[in-house]
Amino acid sequence: MYHFFVKEEQISAGRDSIAVTGSDVNHIRNVLRMKPGEQILISGGTAGEYLCEIQELGQDAVTARIISEYQEGTELPSKLYLFQGLPKGDKMDLIVQKAVELGVYQVIPVETRRTVVKLDSKKAEARVRRWNAISESAAKQSGRSIIPEVTSVKTWKEALAWGEELDICMIPYENARGMLATRQAVEKIKPGMSVGILIGPEGGFEEKEVEEAGAAGFLPVSLGRRILRTETAGLALLSVLMYHVETQARP
Repeated sequence: MYHFFVKEEQISAGRDSIAVTGSDVNHIRNVLRMKPGEQILISGGTAGEYLCEIQELGQDAVTARIISEYQEGTELPSKLYLFQGLPKGDKMDLIVQKAVELGVYQVIPVETRRTVVKLDSKKAEARVRRWNAISESAAKQSGRSIIPEVTSVKTWKEALAWGEELDICMIPYENARGMLATRQAVEKIKPGMSVGILIGPEGGFEEKEVEEAGAAGFLPVSLGRRILRTETAGLALLSVLMYHVETQARP
């Protein structure tokens, strides 16, 4: 079933219909060639998720009647934040896509000391727009209730300050002690908690950065005996956390 996203104000006051606007109108009318009576799934973020039937195909809006509200959403019971050191090339495209599929709540690109990619304001804005478009596409494909935001590129200090506001934060590091520390950190996470993951770029973190992250509350953890690429490390840990918080909430 085709899946679309709207803002809460696009849902009628009586919660009986939804107006789909923007680029989705052309997609429904001219690309998918849908007709009145066909069913679609519409997510309104925190306003809920609805099974709808298309009623009217206008030039500027598609009106859909709400058939029923989904009682059990697809979002994880904990909010997972991926702080990703900027990688080279188009690796960030893959990272955003797969992180959204795995349930990430927000992706925060970060400039670290070993970041090779240097983006001026214009390039950064264009990249962030592209990453958010990828997030939206991945959210639709994976049946998410929300479109996870990819924020503007943050400095190292901004990322650490953000992490201090979260309940638990982890920083995978090749010199971290064994898997026991990783298991202990994961077991602390309960439904409703906010969790940050800080991933370095291709060159990894400088030792001083790991010390600074530790002082800000990030727990150094190991992801095993193998050294993972930047585009693999965050996804590996997100997979573990997805499994853990899902089984905690719905054993």
